Amino acid sequence: PEDAKNFIGGCGLGTKYLHKLTDTKTDPLGENNVLVFLIGPLTGTKFFSSNRYDVVTKSPLTGIYAESNSGGKWGGVLKKSGYDGIIISGKSESPVYIWINNKEVKIEDAVDIWGLDDFELDRILKERTTKDAEVACIGPAGERLVKYATISNEGEHARVAGRAGAGTVMGSKNLKAIVVSGNQDFELFDPEGFEKFFKQYSKGMVEGTRGINAYGTSGGVAFCEELGDLPVRNWSWRTFEGTLMITGQYMAETILKKRYYCGQCMIGCGRVIKIEDGKYKTPGLIGGPEYETIGMLGSNLLVGNIQAIARFNELCNRYGIDTITTGSVIGMAMECFEYGLLNKKDLDGIELTWGNEDAIIEIIHKIGKREGIGELLGEGTRAMAKVIGSYADEFAVHVKGLEAPAHDPRGINSVALGYATSARGACHLSAFTHDFEGGACVPDLGYPEPLNRLETKGKPEYVIKFQNLMNMFDSLTCCKFVLFGGITLKQLTEGLNLITGFEFDENTFLKTGERIFNLKRLYNLQYGITRADDILPPKFLAHKRDKGENGALPNLGEMLDEYYSLRGWDKLGIPADAKIKELGLDKYI
Repeated sequence: PEDAKNFIGGCGLGTKYLHKLTDTKTDPLGENNVLVFLIGPLTGTKFFSSNRYDVVTKSPLTGIYAESNSGGKWGGVLKKSGYDGIIISGKSESPVYIWINNKEVKIEDAVDIWGLDDFELDRILKERTTKDAEVACIGPAGERLVKYATISNEGEHARVAGRAGAGTVMGSKNLKAIVVSGNQDFELFDPEGFEKFFKQYSKGMVEGTRGINAYGTSGGVAFCEELGDLPVRNWSWRTFEGTLMITGQYMAETILKKRYYCGQCMIGCGRVIKIEDGKYKTPGLIGGPEYETIGMLGSNLLVGNIQAIARFNELCNRYGIDTITTGSVIGMAMECFEYGLLNKKDLDGIELTWGNEDAIIEIIHKIGKREGIGELLGEGTRAMAKVIGSYADEFAVHVKGLEAPAHDPRGINSVALGYATSARGACHLSAFTHDFEGGACVPDLGYPEPLNRLETKGKPEYVIKFQNLMNMFDSLTCCKFVLFGGITLKQLTEGLNLITGFEFDENTFLKTGERIFNLKRLYNLQYGITRADDILPPKFLAHKRDKGENGALPNLGEMLDEYYSLRGWDKLGIPADAKIKELGLDKYI
């Protein structure tokens, strides 16, 4: 009960287990590493968009703390199977999958399905178990230990735990999938009060998110370019002529067929597309690309064709590789090719020029199969820079080894601090300030108006408050888009109390998020992570962009000093003893 209050579930409780079960001697791809799958107290209830799950592990890509979060329905069905979490250690001698049905757990042979892609595997395992089952699985990239392999659920709809290589760890254990099913009941503390709560806020959830429903996350592509937030030509340009042809609005006019809703979701941001003919014809209805994929595999590579990007997305989802890192490594390889650091021979004869759609498809296949140049690109940008040498570091856009998602800190300065201090490396979801600094406001965090996105003043406190709140979202586990549907800090706290019987107020709620965030920092300190690692790549700190207004180079050093002071950390970024005791973490580390 004490751990449930202190760490909630999801990434919070997962981090507590990771502290206990791994250390500096743990090889991320060794038998002693663990994969911690956890849901939270909201999962499986009617709380809005709450059927998410979190995976925590030691990253094979970065060598430090890793977590990844996925939507869909798998998390809610895990709850109905009778479990709140699964901790996996060791390694199977041969490929297996785990089958959990109403508390009964079996480890089944998977030799005959090893090698299948994520779409095929989902269908086959539902036939092999039950059509009502949900499947979380890896594709061929996870089997081949591509360092940024994903864990996917929902088959062709591809809800993905995508970042930092959780799927790689799963592959290292010869674990192909975890299949869950069940009809177990569980009690809420105050079911009548919760039902009233749900009805009270349902209408606002639908009305407040109509834009996301209509155009998905990619509805913001053009707006992000306007802000200077969109990656263009491996983060070198400010604008892209093809932007309007890769937006969610254009997708809705051309290839969009339906919306996809995760479990307990009223928003429906997921895209379901079909390309009827041509070289990118789809096999049927499949999941369409979201903003991050369009940014990293579209504008970042100078591809202005939504059908081509949909194909890139499909291939990444079938192989089970992170679209963000895939776009980043290809963008880096393109720039290295342009500057002569890589040649056609290095690239297996591929002419890897900007906007070359056929070349990008070839490269994705090579990464997914870990063949030829895919062996190097499958290691991530930090490793690529070491092998390529010369000035390749200038083109490697990562923080702590994790590639940057499709948000540019030169357009929104709080993103700089969020990237630098995130536990897993460059992550837009750890703080999630980009949408709010871009125009939204959060009155109950003390921000009735948006801050100036091109200034650093006030950003440290801003980022801290958002990080504490987002750590609670990932522990509850709940989709952050409910904020756009009118759910506030007060309502999140009320919903948690009605479900669990906790007596949290808003301060306790945020203090719990602070505890979880600091525990992640303490985990990384074991591996020597300090202020020296809370840094951005040269592209963000020192390079102004070509083509259009530059934005503002963020003053990261100034923000870090104030950030550390407000966090109760010393100037090296180490939490002080007083802060550790204040948060009650001294007993856990």
